[in-house]
Amino acid sequence: MISRLSAWRKALGLDWYIAAIVGMVVLASILPARGEAALAVATATKFGIALVFFLHGAKLSQEAVIKGLLHWRLHGLVLATTFVLWPLTGLGAATLPSWVLPAALAPGVIFLACLPSTIQSAIGFTAIARGNVAAAVCGASASNLIGMFATPIMAGVLLGAQGDGVSLSSLQAILLQLLAPFIAGQLLRRWIGGVIQRNGKAFGLVDRASILLVVYNAFSGAVVAGIWSQVSAFDLGRLVVVCLVLLAISLGFMIWIARTRGFSTEDEIAIVFGGSNKSLAAGVPMAGVLFPAATVGFILLPVMLYHQFQLMICAALAQRYAKRVSP
Repeated sequence: MISRLSAWRKALGLDWYIAAIVGMVVLASILPARGEAALAVATATKFGIALVFFLHGAKLSQEAVIKGLLHWRLHGLVLATTFVLWPLTGLGAATLPSWVLPAALAPGVIFLACLPSTIQSAIGFTAIARGNVAAAVCGASASNLIGMFATPIMAGVLLGAQGDGVSLSSLQAILLQLLAPFIAGQLLRRWIGGVIQRNGKAFGLVDRASILLVVYNAFSGAVVAGIWSQVSAFDLGRLVVVCLVLLAISLGFMIWIARTRGFSTEDEIAIVFGGSNKSLAAGVPMAGVLFPAATVGFILLPVMLYHQFQLMICAALAQRYAKRVSP
């Protein structure tokens, strides 16, 4: 049991990271950045966001994305779920009455639904479950590549339909702060990709530290704007239920559709984790660019809660799959 837990932690590299994210929320709630400090943190956050996407671009293998096209049925299913069914489901959830889902948190559910799949955890869970790891790598890479363009557009359209908007300046910021560094990383990957691969742990710490800074900045702005006077413990409880229901629906649908379409167990595993997981690593910096500082905290609450639940529940599901396919 201890060895399995260690393997899970090693595969995902998240044994301290979740606590650190929660710690940033607590720190921002107690000591939010104000005045000149807020300006300094915001400037550092912009640099951190650009660095995150530069590293993502440098690490993402173009060969993996191209190879993924060979298994088009599997990846087509995962991508259709991620960028079509998920956003429609999120839009439906956001229309729930306020006694089910607080109106202040509904935009965050829509944004969650528009996010791409994870890379690290989807691959890690697939490996633990003894699934098709190559397909998981290709699918997650393609999902994140498409998400760079699709997520901001879909979030803007769907939030606009709900009366909230993503401004033109935010979309321009996506080009400058996200796409430009990402493309630069891709162009330089030939020369720096090997260095990043050999020093993956060190660059991973830089990546995650940047995201922690974004979380602190987001919740500092939200605290100053009065997030905890607008979101009660009861509101958080209702959001927890909504996130758990969304995760259950996603997992149940992916299992059902994979078996209905006749995929092998190994392919089913890659489909389930690729189609149900949502990327915190992509969502946090995107939200920091797309939304005003006062609202980013509201947007990120559903993303952060869903992320915790997907880690816990998918870890248990991966172990069940591992027993099922073991010789």
